[in-house]
Amino acid sequence: MIESLLSQKVTGIKPSGIRRFFDIANELEDVISLGVGEPDFDTPWHVREEGIYSLQKGRTFYTANAGLKELRQEICRYIERKQGVTYNPMTEALVTIGGSEAIDLAMRALLNPGDEVIFCEPCYVSYLPCIVLSNGVPVRIPLKEENQFRLTPEELEAAITPKTKAIVLSFPNNPTGALYPKELLLDIIEIARQNDLIIFADEIYDRMVMDGHEHVSVASLAPDVFCVSMNGLSKSHRIAGFRIGWMVLSGPKTHVKGYIEGLNMLSNMRLCSNVLAQQVVQTSLGGHQSVDELLLPGGRIYEQRNFIYNAIQDIPGLSAVKPKAGLYIFPKIDRDMYRIDDDEQFVLNFLKQEKVLLVHGRGFNWQEPDHFRIVYLPRVDELAQIQEKMTRFLKQYRR
Repeated sequence: MIESLLSQKVTGIKPSGIRRFFDIANELEDVISLGVGEPDFDTPWHVREEGIYSLQKGRTFYTANAGLKELRQEICRYIERKQGVTYNPMTEALVTIGGSEAIDLAMRALLNPGDEVIFCEPCYVSYLPCIVLSNGVPVRIPLKEENQFRLTPEELEAAITPKTKAIVLSFPNNPTGALYPKELLLDIIEIARQNDLIIFADEIYDRMVMDGHEHVSVASLAPDVFCVSMNGLSKSHRIAGFRIGWMVLSGPKTHVKGYIEGLNMLSNMRLCSNVLAQQVVQTSLGGHQSVDELLLPGGRIYEQRNFIYNAIQDIPGLSAVKPKAGLYIFPKIDRDMYRIDDDEQFVLNFLKQEKVLLVHGRGFNWQEPDHFRIVYLPRVDELAQIQEKMTRFLKQYRR
């Protein structure tokens, strides 16, 4: 009887393997966590101070469903400074409960049964369930390491059908750290233009770029293509727990008026995002970006990325594409060298045996059991332990 009360769509979605490992890790002592993409540097003081001040002033009232007007104005000013794209804060910006809600709203407002959405794998865990729960059909494109985990125009064209409504572009990418150059984006945008596709651009890691590379926003290259860009400050300002993100709408709007009305209706149903968090993010947008120096040579994130990349190359049977951005690296296991058929069990055994938390590749919709994700936020002395532990651990799987 109880089973009959469960939604078939919900029961058809695999539970998050990532969260399972977090629960197990919490029961163990002295675990080194390389599983959570949350910076461990301090939230800037002026941001924390704004939260305290807002509470003292009693700013705990409902806001407009789309978010504080002042916050939306600051978001639009921030984007114009960073990307050179101008948005109307009253009609083209929506504050969301983290980036994940932005993805959910974007899908639910668009999809009818049978509509297809293209996305690339490996990817953030929310894309697939958001498409399925919105009655859409997920169309997966597995990316290739030889292409630096970047989508090619040929792969995109082959995936498009008359039922395709949108494509999700996630870059810098979680879990690979891949970054798309301007020339490739222009080719992808042209295909979207020719096929009347909406572009969903998830750009949450756009400020976490290294080695002199530059993140180029889709919206800045496609003024004539309708684009929904999603972002937030969770990673760059260590305020993930505040759960504030946003979406902004660019390009022509005449043919998507109904879609925009749907977004507004859905946002009305949940009233508004956390009010205190909105006050804090408004301050964050206008302040110093604390992560900048950490991404430069000599900075923590830059040096830790380099260390773990080199360490992986030194472990027999492991290889990796060097991430250009973000907080993650996605090593590959040589299965001709190691007897590994279940990547989830592999990382679970590693957690129990070596007390190091990783995430298996199939947790990011990767189809083969030959990858895992490392968060390179721990300091170098902890990352050095990982190299030693993984080298020792892999010996038991040697063919």
